[in-house]
Amino acid sequence: MIDHTGASVSDYGKSRAFYLAALGAIGYGLVKEFPASVTGSTDVAGFGPPGKPDFWIHRGEPNRPPVHVAFRVDSRELVDRFYRAAIEAGGRDNGAPGLRAHYHPDYYGAFVLDPDGHNIEAVCHKPA
Repeated sequence: MIDHTGASVSDYGKSRAFYLAALGAIGYGLVKEFPASVTGSTDVAGFGPPGKPDFWIHRGEPNRPPVHVAFRVDSRELVDRFYRAAIEAGGRDNGAPGLRAHYHPDYYGAFVLDPDGHNIEAVCHKPA
């Protein structure tokens, strides 16, 4: 079981704002944040449900190749909200909300590229 994951980002402030908006639409918030003066190397921000940061970003050279992270949500409406919020926050479309039946009949997802090109997804596996 994965406990947490993350991505390296080139513009910490821009990415922090992007993830606040995109992940905020699915119930995630900024749970923890530490400046370089605390970590000894770089600024970091942990996003997640209240009390549990499970997705972290940190200032640095962006991962190459970019990473793909999918966030499981409980409704197709949350997938739609994620997509709209991510696009409004400066994300780039990488697959509008819709069924991806090649994965399975109820796979409803949306894909957005963050400011560094990381492929960020929200997915619901429940039937409509």
